[in-house]
Parts: sequence; structure tokens; C-alpha cells
Amino acid sequence: MPHADFVHLRVHTAYSLSEGAIRIKNLAAACIGSGMPAVAITDTNNLFGGLDFCVTLAKEGVQPIVGLQLSVARADNGLAHGAGVVHEARQASADPIVLLVQNEAGYRNLLALLGEAHLGGHAGNPSVSLDALTNRADGLIALTGGPAGPIGRLLAEGQAEDAEALLLRLAAAFDDRLYVEVMRHGLAVEATVEPALIELADRHNLPLLATNEAFFTTPDMAEAHDALICIAEGSHVADNDRRRLTPEHDLKSPAAMRALFSDLPDAVDNTLVVARRCAFMIEPTRPMLPAFDVGAGRDEAQGLRDEARAGLDRRLETGVLPPQLDDDAREQRTKPYRERLAYELDVIIDMGFAGYFLIVAEFIGWAKAEGIPVGPGRGSGAGSVVAWSLGITDLDPLRFGLLFERFLNPERVSMPDFDIDFCQDRRDEVIRHVQDRYGHDRVAQIITFGKLQARAVLRDVGRVLGMPYGYVDKICKLVPYNPANPVTLDQAIAAEPQLRQMADEDEAVDRLIGIARRLEGLYRHASTHAAGVVIGDRPLSELIPMYR
Repeated sequence: MPHADFVHLRVHTAYSLSEGAIRIKNLAAACIGSGMPAVAITDTNNLFGGLDFCVTLAKEGVQPIVGLQLSVARADNGLAHGAGVVHEARQASADPIVLLVQNEAGYRNLLALLGEAHLGGHAGNPSVSLDALTNRADGLIALTGGPAGPIGRLLAEGQAEDAEALLLRLAAAFDDRLYVEVMRHGLAVEATVEPALIELADRHNLPLLATNEAFFTTPDMAEAHDALICIAEGSHVADNDRRRLTPEHDLKSPAAMRALFSDLPDAVDNTLVVARRCAFMIEPTRPMLPAFDVGAGRDEAQGLRDEARAGLDRRLETGVLPPQLDDDAREQRTKPYRERLAYELDVIIDMGFAGYFLIVAEFIGWAKAEGIPVGPGRGSGAGSVVAWSLGITDLDPLRFGLLFERFLNPERVSMPDFDIDFCQDRRDEVIRHVQDRYGHDRVAQIITFGKLQARAVLRDVGRVLGMPYGYVDKICKLVPYNPANPVTLDQAIAAEPQLRQMADEDEAVDRLIGIARRLEGLYRHASTHAAGVVIGDRPLSELIPMYR
């Protein structure tokens, strides 16, 4: 079956937090359904979904193109040349451009730009300077950003000379990897600037590129997406002065895009050209842990064996062996522990996790020595005699019949997972210790995503629709509350007759539930995990993310 003659290069997935509404699995299905051989991810100022996107799309036989929409500070704001980061006073004035990764060098440049944008400026509105962008152009394809981009914005403001000068600067930095982006969502500004964009592209022999900035998969999602934008901005659907998109911001079919740009067929053809020029995807990698210095000329494997055996001796003497036992009885009592320890050590070392156990044992031991309360260990890690011997856990696996294979199995190669509880008042001390030991540029807390769960999405949608709070609260309380196993709206509707009745009898409630169901499960915000930490063997800006 021949593939489609257009691919989407401007897609906001659900990882464009509170902005995109395209779930990655739905994006893959849409590409397969329309025969698109490739698709790009271009979330706003982040690569949160990059690995998930690449793994999912590649598995379905669709070429993933890694990219993002990056905010670039306006040069006309007086930003000092050479400043890599836009500070708070400048951040309200930035324009979006799209960067697509051609190769690994481009990916590393994209990571560097993201790092500058997020770490140097205000976290709520990251952006980079034009100088930073042009200095990191290698390996990247740039799209000018359409009417909202820096070129389109200057043209819309009547600053044609500045627009041309900026276009030439970008062309000099990106060479033949700059595309002039044209969009047709039915917005007035698009019709205003398109002739000038085309004229500039022709004058300077730059290729045109047809894109459709997609925030949702189908036009019937437009109402729900409009509510999502209002949730993010704290506005109401009825407000006039707020951001609005159109039903045209969907994931259009290749045929629809061909028809929409029938007068600019080369701009559509160029989407395939760009796809062919991109030959990079984020792939799963093995853990990149720092080396653990065990001293005395030993390697990590021998260090783990020595520490685990010594630790087991201490455990046995203090908690397992009564003092009155003779030697034969002591040997009989300890034999199962020593055999289990030897087996586990062989598995751990053969799988390459000796250093990991030593790293975890070190910071837990440090915390205990500093008087910081540490939990006894939860989850499958409590089934390891090695972990118990090292002081990582405090439960005797043999006494309680816990299985090591639930934690680490040679047939299932995956990173061991310890569930460790530190006192919430002093856990920051543990994180600082780890940073001091391994390097502050090699240790960071991980991100966590807040989702629009059933009750929360009903409350949010009810607010933006302007429904009375008390009435919405009554509806929400009909949804069972179970934090350990959240109930979905569909489950709640199926289980609660009164909820179904209210939807049948009141159009406002039916609309509320209908919108909420479409938004349920989308990511609302990102925050820092309380104590989840990444430790790398090199600066984290150089790490390719690991698939977990």
C-alpha cells in the first residue's frame, strides 16, 4: 500500500500540558489510518513525550520525528546579544519557532537549548535568545513558526524590513535547513501575512512548508479543547478576551491538506522532504550510573560481595541466631541465608547492577547515621537478602517468605526498583548529600505529571462553563473517591444511577460530562517529584533519556 503524500510536522500532544489533547497512542492510530509514513512531535518548550512518542510510533511502523516548539525572545526588546537565556523581564515577549532533529548532534543541541530556556529564566515561561538559537543550529531543521512566529509577527506589525533581516539571519544559521511555514486555519492574521511570507521565500530562494498546527485529532474535539484552554488560563468559555483556536486545528488527513494547499503543492511536497531529512529517534538505553568507589583496589562486583557478606553476618548475629546455639546448629540456621545471598549476588552482578546496590546502600546508610528516619523498605525490593544485608531494607526475606524473583529476574531485564521512605522534613538533606557526592550537575529530581482525574475534571469544566459551584460539587460527589484506584467517569456513570439521571434530565449536566470525558486523563501540569531522583555518570544535559 503506497504511503500518503503529506506528513504532519506541527503536532501538540498531551505533553503540551493543558494545551495539547492528542494522546500518543491516538496519534499513532491516526497516522496508520491515513497512511502517513512519518509524523513529528512539537510540544511547547518541552520533550516530555519524546521517548514515549518514539517507542510507540516506531512500534507501529511510523517514523517518529523528534522536535518541539521553542519560544525565542524578541530581538526588538533590547535583549543583549550573546545572552543565552531570557530573564523574567523579557519573557512575556517571545515568539515560537519549530525545531526538528536531523541527527544526534541536533538532538544534543536541542537539549542544550531546552536547558538554557528552563534553567536560566522563569520556569513558568521559558525562552532563549536569538543568539543562543543560532549558535545551536547544527543538526536541526527550523520552521519559521507561521503567522505567530517571529517572521510572521513582524510582518503582521508592518515591520517588513525587520522581518526580512531576521529571516536572513536564520537562513545564515540554518543554511538549507530553514523552511518558511504557511498555515491556513481560517484566521485573519494568516491571510494577512501569507502573501508576504511567500514573497520573502521566493525572493531568497527558501522552501515553503505547509503545516496544520494540530492540538486535537478531530474537529469534534474542538469544544472540549476550548474548555481545556480555559482551564489552563483560568478563564471562562463565555469570555471574549481570551485565546481561541478553531475546529481547523485538528490532525487533518493528507487529502484534506492537499486540498487546502492545492495552490502550493510544493509546500505540501516539502513535508515529505523534511521527513526524509530526519534520521534520529530517541531509543531505550541501559542505565548510566556513576561508578561507585569501593576502595582497596576492588571493583564494584567484589565490593558488593564483601559488603553484603559482612552485612549478612551482622544481621544474623543481631537478629537471627540465639547466642546459645552450638556450631552445627548455627551452620544449619545460617545455611539458607548464605545460599540465598550467593544466588542473589550472582544474579545482581551478572545483570550489571552491583554499583546500583552500593549507591542506594550508601545514601541510606548516610541518612541513618545522620539520624534521618528511613522506612523499612516497601515493594518487591524487600524480597532481597542482599538489600537486607546492606541495610537498604529491614525485613528478613526468609523469615517472611519473600521472593527475590519478584524484584529481580534474569528473564526480565529491568532496573531494580527500591521503594524507600525518608522523613519528609529531612529528605532534602539526603538529596543534597547525593548531589555533593556525585555532582550537582549529575543529580536532579524527576518530574511528575498531574492528570485531570474524574472529580477534578468535572470541577474544572464546570467552572469554565460558568455552572454554579454548589451544583457542580453535588455532581462531583456522585463520583466515588478512591485515590489508590481512581474511578473513571465511565465507571462512575455505569455505577451511579443518579449521575445518569441528572445527565438525561439536564442538558447542562450532559454537556459537562461530555466535555469532561474527552479531557479526562490528560496531563494538566508538571511538578517536581517529592523525592524521585536521577543520578547520572555524566552531566544530565548530556544524557539521552532512559526508557523505564
